[in-house]
Parts: sequence; C-alpha cells; structure tokens
Amino acid sequence: MKLKQRVVLLAILVVIFIFTKVFLIDNLDTSAANREDLRAFHRMMASLRVELDPRLDHTLQSPWEIAAQWVVPREVYPEETPELGAVMHAMATKKIIKADVGYKGTQLKALLILEGGQKVVFKPKRYARDYVVEGEPYAGYDRHNAEVAAFHLDRILGFRRAPLVVGRFVNLRTEIKPIATEQLLSTFLTLGNNTCFYGKCYYCRETEPACAEGDIMEGSVTLWLPDVWPLQKHRHPWGRTYREGKLARWEYDESYCDAVKKTSPYDAGPRLLDIIDTSIFDYLIGNADRHHYESFQDDEGASMLILLDNAKSFGNPSLDERSILAPLYQCCIIRVSTWNRLNYLKNGVLKSALKTAMSHDPISPVLSDPHLDALDQRLLSILATVKQCTDQFGPDVVLVEDRMTLSHL
Repeated sequence: MKLKQRVVLLAILVVIFIFTKVFLIDNLDTSAANREDLRAFHRMMASLRVELDPRLDHTLQSPWEIAAQWVVPREVYPEETPELGAVMHAMATKKIIKADVGYKGTQLKALLILEGGQKVVFKPKRYARDYVVEGEPYAGYDRHNAEVAAFHLDRILGFRRAPLVVGRFVNLRTEIKPIATEQLLSTFLTLGNNTCFYGKCYYCRETEPACAEGDIMEGSVTLWLPDVWPLQKHRHPWGRTYREGKLARWEYDESYCDAVKKTSPYDAGPRLLDIIDTSIFDYLIGNADRHHYESFQDDEGASMLILLDNAKSFGNPSLDERSILAPLYQCCIIRVSTWNRLNYLKNGVLKSALKTAMSHDPISPVLSDPHLDALDQRLLSILATVKQCTDQFGPDVVLVEDRMTLSHL
C-alpha cells in the first residue's frame, strides 16, 4: 500500500474513531439523564401521599421559616420535602389572626394572616364537585378545589413551580368576622341560615356572594411567597384577547413562535421552555385563562414561570381546549425531562397518582371521577402532539435537553 493511501486510510480511521467516541459519549450522557429522570419519578411516586402531621422533627424552625427557605429562582419547593406535611398541616389549622379583602384581581378571595405572621390566600367554595361549568373554557367563578389539585399535579409533573395549596374549613362567624378588617366585614351578609361574603374584586358583586353552609365555609389556602422574592408580572405571549370576533396573532399565524423566539426573554434562557411546560400543565387541568404570568423580579429571564392562580381549571371534564397547547404545537419543542415524565404517567398512572396525592387533603375528595378520567385522556393528546412534531422535525430538534442544577443550600 502506497504511503498516500495509508495516510488517507489513517485519516478515515481517526475520523471514524472521533465520531464514534462523540456518539457514544452523547448516548451515555442521554442514557444517564434518562436513568436519573426515572429515579426522580420513582422518588416522587414514593412520596406522593402527604399526611398532614404537625410534627417537625430535628428542627426548631417554624413551618413558615422552613417553607420560605425552600424557595429558589427555579423552584418553590425542593424534590425532597419531609416537612411538607407539617407545613400543610399548619396552613390548614393555624389560628387566623387577621382577615382582609384579597389582593387585586377579578375573582373573590380573602387575604388571611395565620399565627406566626404567615400570609395565605383563601378562595371560597363556589361549586359542588360534580358541577360542570358550561360556555367558554375560561367561564365561571374560581374553583377552590382546582387550586388544590393543580398544586399536586405540579408535584407529580416534577415542575415544583406552584405555591403550596391545601384545603381548609373556616367558621366565618367565629374565625373570620371577629378579626376581619372593616373593608372585608362590610361585604358580609346572611342568606337564609348561611353566612356569606362577596369581598372586593373586579367581578365581585353583592348579588353574587360566596356562602357557607351555615357558618362553615370550605375553601383553599395558598401559601404566600416570601417577601424577599418580589414578583414581576408578564403578559403571556399566547394570551387571549377576550374580545368576541377579535383573534390574537397566535390564533391565526402558524409561524407565530418564530416571532416569539426573537423577543426577550424568549430568545435565550429557560423561559420559552417554561411556557411549553405551562401549556402542558394548563391543558391537563383545562386552564385557558393564563393571560399573564409571574416570575421573580430582575431575573433576566432565568427565573421560573411561577404557576400562580390555577383556579380557572377543572370546570368541564368533557371540554379539551386544544388551543391551550398552542405553544407546544407551534414551537414543536419540549424538555426531555418533561417528555420522559409524561411517558412515565401513561396508562392510568397520572389519574392514580393524583388521586393518591390528594387523598389526605382536608377537603378530599378534591375532584370528581370525570375530571380524573379527563386527565388521562388529555395526556394522550399531548403525547400525540409531540409525536406529530418529532415525525415532522425529528426528535433531535423537538426534544431539548435543558437541565439546571438547583441549589437549596
């Protein structure tokens, strides 16, 4: 063999070796990541059932201090939270020391301060569990039980971006009225034998109060995020116009995602993938009302998209509003970790997991069976949507590796 041929052959072998090495390393990295995703899924499943227990072992901290220390830019709470049951027990039972009208918004709520100075948002029961909200996918009052269910779904999906929520019964006559501000107290009334209030908000009306059964009102309480983490509000790029006959650009422009990718904070960092995750989360719960969203302030796009205000969910189990998935099917990208988690939840696992996660909540059963069944059906639609994307563009384009190390030190 001539020298020139030997050199060429050697060069070919070197190239093959390099490509083989790179390919194997990539596959090993991917395989290791997938194995960690599976381990994380098993850890989540093992800790699904949260028993509300007041005991806090091995610490002198209050439940509020513990929960405040959990918050970091990319998580509201960490993967392993042995104190979660104690924090949620405190949310459901601690004495209410002040009650006021809720913060700004369109729906009825109250701002409560619990013993120890912790703020929580109380949303009252409006509907029976089997009530079906007809009309537009964003129609109706807030559903307090939807907040509870959405929090546990956030745990199951491994996002950990929703503030803690738990169901609670309050006695309006003995627990709220004696410590209510004048502004809140002025909205109380009695209808028959039931104590009611209508609060202060954009759509709050004296003619449409929320009423207890007698004096006992069922509701949800959402843990207020620590004041050291101020929030910044953003208009959702896939928000609706809420005007009859007027479409948002994303509703008629199939290339809309290309324009979004050119604007901050979606042109770099994790925010666009957070939007995709959120569209999946919202489609599962039937929330078509996320016109804005919050992140932490001054984050330059690095903060998570916080899953706040999930109460316009679980209204109609028969309505699968596909437009909620527009960020997914228009951008055709999804985190590998999200894709893996969704696949682990197939074949009835999602329904079973959520039912188990909510089983110890004070207002259990949180959801009716039709809503739980709808989750599994919607999951199949999400998986089919991703498959359409991979068939069109290939998995290397659609499945995005985006794992961020999270510190809870």
